[in-house]
Amino acid sequence: MRSPVIDFHIHPIFYDQFYVESALNWIKEMHADKDWDQFYQAFSDPDYFLRYLQENGVDYGVVMADLCPAVTGVCTNEYVLEFCESREPLIPFASINPYLTVHTGRELQRLVGEGFRGLKLYPTYQHYFPNEGFLYPLYAKAEELQVPLMVHTGSSVFKGAKLKYGDPLYLDEVAVDFPGLKIILVHSGRGFWYDSAFVLTRLHDNVYMEVAGLPPQKLLAYFPEMERISEKILFGSDWPGITDLKGNIDAIRKLPLAEETKHNILGANAAKLLDLPMEKLRNSKRTAM
Repeated sequence: MRSPVIDFHIHPIFYDQFYVESALNWIKEMHADKDWDQFYQAFSDPDYFLRYLQENGVDYGVVMADLCPAVTGVCTNEYVLEFCESREPLIPFASINPYLTVHTGRELQRLVGEGFRGLKLYPTYQHYFPNEGFLYPLYAKAEELQVPLMVHTGSSVFKGAKLKYGDPLYLDEVAVDFPGLKIILVHSGRGFWYDSAFVLTRLHDNVYMEVAGLPPQKLLAYFPEMERISEKILFGSDWPGITDLKGNIDAIRKLPLAEETKHNILGANAAKLLDLPMEKLRNSKRTAM
């Protein structure tokens, strides 16, 4: 039976505001073979996007807000929630910019009450170290509410990003201080810190690696011992930063790994984090629309 697939890293194509010199132009270059206006309009339709996911073998997808006006742009929490509304396979993750929100814990409580299932932070785009004290009330609330925390780690192609804030090591302290908080190392320390991301994931029960933005065929080169943490790795596409979603999934299925490992990476690990029954995932193709 086909392993269920959960894409843990999806950005909407629509932003209220793009930082044009960076994110928008990069996305346009990625999809230069398409009519941009037609492509943009089609993928701004959540029903069209959901069909696209299903046609490419994705059962559930985590859709993330982005509040980084100086680097990528602004895709609001409100937009993401509306995009996912009444579409069970689309799972909304909120974002909080600690420089724009004073009471971050209170804001997370509100967002979760509205229907968000997790939180994404962007330290390299918002320019803070993820172990800074002003973030601790937010972490405490996320731990209390038991919502997963995604944190961008590693490199970025976007103008204005400051990579020093992307070192996964700063999350070691957070993992120790909040042992009940599920922390996801987005991009697994891409470029500079693959080893750090791997060690932290292996060391801490509450830390996970997510491999969005990494060429699937190179995963074993980056993480030769990934079988040792097979229950701690999550698949993510980083759409629209890829052009072949199904190809990425198939590349993972072709890796010389145990079938259980590939099953875990593609969906089982994410299902546990999101509290999604695997049997429900297996049947999602018949019930999604």
